[in-house]
Amino acid sequence: MATNVTIAEICIAACSDAYRESGELLAHAVGTIPTLGARLAKLTHSPDIILSDGEAFMMSEPPPLGKSAASGGVIEGWAPFRRIFDIVATGRRQSMMGASQIDRFGNQNISLIGDWDKPKRQLIGVRGAPGNTANHRVDYWVSRHSTRLFVESVDMVSGVGNDRARAAGSALRFHHLGVIVTNLAVLGYDEVGLVVVLSIHPGVDPQAVAQNTGFALEVNGAPLTRIPTAEELHLIREVLDPRGARTSEVPA
Repeated sequence: MATNVTIAEICIAACSDAYRESGELLAHAVGTIPTLGARLAKLTHSPDIILSDGEAFMMSEPPPLGKSAASGGVIEGWAPFRRIFDIVATGRRQSMMGASQIDRFGNQNISLIGDWDKPKRQLIGVRGAPGNTANHRVDYWVSRHSTRLFVESVDMVSGVGNDRARAAGSALRFHHLGVIVTNLAVLGYDEVGLVVVLSIHPGVDPQAVAQNTGFALEVNGAPLTRIPTAEELHLIREVLDPRGARTSEVPA
């Protein structure tokens, strides 16, 4: 096993793996690591996913991080913001979002911290989380796995979790939560929709995953998250992120 692979690079490969069975859809990624993951997927195992440069251009060849399609990539289409809602409604989109809180059923909060009537912190609001979780697959990226983020109950539901989706019945029939990639592990969901450990990153103490999660999580016997291949490491380091922006989210 390579010894110079960083946790950031392992996380990028894990985010990339979230698109392995996606087919032709619009990949929406929030954050440096998820963006690199989606671009890595496009260049390796999932060439059919469609990438935006973060503005309105669709890219057939993703440019290095920090450059738009117009300044360093090959443009294959155009989708202004007003068309994104139409794409969301068709379900032909997959989003990897961030979170301020996630509970044991995958309910996500990005709106506020504290009581609704008098919150301690006002965050960015629900944004696209309700529509995303109602219409297509949603994954989450967590750069700092902690008990402040993984909580017993979220202060407000922005992205719908598995328990609420099940209770809503056919109204949320397209609800699909995928994986949660963190700086410590890759999490998923069991058959009843509860968060479970899928793998723990090499070098991470399994007990650190349990201790930094605000609800019970079985960590014993969890496999190791795979490390990137030599090809993937070359693409990450030399093609997609030569300036090393990945370490700004997950320090080396």
